[in-house]
Amino acid sequence: MAPKTKPSPWFVAAVLLLAFLLQFLLLQGRPVEHIAYSEFLARLREGRVESVAVSHSFVQGSYREPGPGGHPRFIATRVDPGFAEELGRAGVRFEGTYLEADTGVTFADVAGVDEAKEELAEIVAFLKDPVRYGRLGAPIPRGILLVGPLGTGKTLLARALVGEAGGPFFSINGSECVELFVGVGAARVHDLFERARRHAPAIVFIDELDALSRARGMTGGLGGHDEKEQTLNQLLSELDGFDTSAGVVLLAATNRPEILDPALLRAGRFDRQVLVDRPDKRGRIQVLGVHLRKVSLAADVAPEEIAALTPGFTGADLANLVNEAALLATQRDAAAVAREDFAAAIERIVAGLEKRNRILAPAERRVVAHHEIGHAIVAMSLPGCDPVHKVSIIPRSVAALGYTIQRPTEDRFLMSRPEREAKMAMLLVGRAAEILALGEPSTGAAGDLARATDIARAMFARYGMDAALGHVRYEDEGPLLLPPVPGLATTARRDYREATAREIDEAVRRLVEAAFARATATLVERRAALDRGAAQLLERETLAGPELAALLAA
Repeated sequence: MAPKTKPSPWFVAAVLLLAFLLQFLLLQGRPVEHIAYSEFLARLREGRVESVAVSHSFVQGSYREPGPGGHPRFIATRVDPGFAEELGRAGVRFEGTYLEADTGVTFADVAGVDEAKEELAEIVAFLKDPVRYGRLGAPIPRGILLVGPLGTGKTLLARALVGEAGGPFFSINGSECVELFVGVGAARVHDLFERARRHAPAIVFIDELDALSRARGMTGGLGGHDEKEQTLNQLLSELDGFDTSAGVVLLAATNRPEILDPALLRAGRFDRQVLVDRPDKRGRIQVLGVHLRKVSLAADVAPEEIAALTPGFTGADLANLVNEAALLATQRDAAAVAREDFAAAIERIVAGLEKRNRILAPAERRVVAHHEIGHAIVAMSLPGCDPVHKVSIIPRSVAALGYTIQRPTEDRFLMSRPEREAKMAMLLVGRAAEILALGEPSTGAAGDLARATDIARAMFARYGMDAALGHVRYEDEGPLLLPPVPGLATTARRDYREATAREIDEAVRRLVEAAFARATATLVERRAALDRGAAQLLERETLAGPELAALLAA
């Protein structure tokens, strides 16, 4: 008789894993059971309910054992306001989630997005007087999509619209509609619109729409794909059955419109897209006006000056800036927030926190000093570069051993080839200064090299700035609404042959080498200023704009 062998532990583990997956998929294939609330109460009293999650409008949860139809979970529209007491008597664990929200915000609390407010003003007029607005037969748009980068005030603008209109407000986050079990998200979407119809005129707001409405085929996983598609299909169905004359307006917000399902954006669904962009200088002054009135200010604080020093800041960034400045003033026991607090707050936000406990070796301090003063000298010498605000060799954030802060005098939306070439020379001059003064380059220029290379590649592959390559766009820019990360190249779609790729690579290399040679020549011409500036940095650690100007004038 052959000896019995014990099964391998790996075999046992594989069998258990397979059994778990089969059970998981089986559960996924059973949609959530949508039951009447009276039936929910009956099953609750029978002790068949294990746990529930509660909102103002519905209750969902799981059974102790699958119901008659094999459904492990259920969802029911809530109609009895006294059900919490019932849950307590039954000894069932429950938690609250909220669907409705009161805003207390109006358009007066939103600044820097005047065009977007004008677009939404007609929605307010429609909700207040639908008969007058529709007298010529023009229906209100079914859906309005607020599009813009993170922190520009899309959610605040939606809440302000509600405050102006004064009607019921039903809000939900897109991520709340994406569940593990099939059918829950779709049921939530249906319930949201059903309640809005019963309380019309009303406003429905879906934040982070991209979380539940990604293009079909972009998601996957064990059951997750089916759930997301069901939720999206339910949303499309609700939009198709939308009666704008009933006084229900749908608002949604996203910072990633490029990944939304095309079916959602066609005419008759989200008819209008409203751009909520980063504010320009005038807009930043308006935003600062809203936030500055909440703090005590010293007489030397000028919103115009702060706005000039914060190009590219969003509304959320400016709110954070005011808060940081107030905290800094509090730390020094000041009676009011002064100009110096805002300057320090801007520096902290742009460059990171100071790391004075990070002690550099004398040789490393010399490298950093020559690197940073080289940036400043070339930026002040070449046309097309932004003015230098400050240079420092005090370490900040995680990896910055020194920094050079530049501040443009005005908002810029276009850049010419000479300006981009000057920018590349300014980036590469740190390495040129290290080689010229110390004889060897260091790893400190890694980020500068990446950014200069990205600029050169974009000039040829995206903006058609090379005569030999022609006026052709070879690569996509990627999501335009996401802020670029310095030193991080985005994934671009290549639609050209290897021969063309070789031409682009050679053109990029030639342009980078030319920018490096230009930076080196500028430093050779101003070698005395380079040495004096590095010595002053090693002594004082920080040099401001006037001191740098005097350095070049000497």
